[in-house]
Amino acid sequence: MCVVAHPDDECFAFGGALALAVRAGHEVNVICLTDGQAATNRGSSADAANLGAMRRDEFKRSCAVLGVSQYELLDYQDGKLEFANVSEAAEKIVRRMRTFKPHIVLTFAMDGSLNVHPDHMMVSAITSAAFHWAARPKRYPEQGLKPWQADRLYLQSTDFTLPDREPQLPSPWSVRLDISSVKALKEAAFREHTSQLPVLDKVQPFWDKYGDAEFYLLAAAREPLDIRSTDEMF
Repeated sequence: MCVVAHPDDECFAFGGALALAVRAGHEVNVICLTDGQAATNRGSSADAANLGAMRRDEFKRSCAVLGVSQYELLDYQDGKLEFANVSEAAEKIVRRMRTFKPHIVLTFAMDGSLNVHPDHMMVSAITSAAFHWAARPKRYPEQGLKPWQADRLYLQSTDFTLPDREPQLPSPWSVRLDISSVKALKEAAFREHTSQLPVLDKVQPFWDKYGDAEFYLLAAAREPLDIRSTDEMF
């Protein structure tokens, strides 16, 4: 299960990991909290609601390119996740974890990713809480669902930063995924986000230079273990 903030996060940040998981035969579920109505790039949209509808369709098409058959886009306000009720948002993610029963959970780190976006920071906090709370019977018993403990929680990291953004302190990483075999697929998925193609044009030089790998930090695990560098998640 991958939990993100905006349509295009699923491919831009996590596309390699998701495509590799699908290729290996794993079921993949992507949960996106907002429909991206506050985006700077607005394509041909007439208003915010129109842009949201466009981006919902782009998200659907991107997931199809990556091979992700289970996906959902919630209704939180883009750019305002820091004001969301964290317990209520976590309850929604817990409900989906207890239903889908993921073994691996992916989300952003608290650095906000390459664009240091506060929504990314908040989805990191919400998902991290949900990862632990989904396993605890005293959390949200009114759901009527059995607790579920996923095996591992990974936070997205990076080995480069964008020079025109606010200073970023990327999290360390414990996993370096070689995504060269699905790099073209990841880019093809992003190109389905037609309203956001100016973003791809801007970062294309960095993607060409650094895009053969994705980096993740193992943040929690079912069993105690000594973190060590590896090239796989499962």
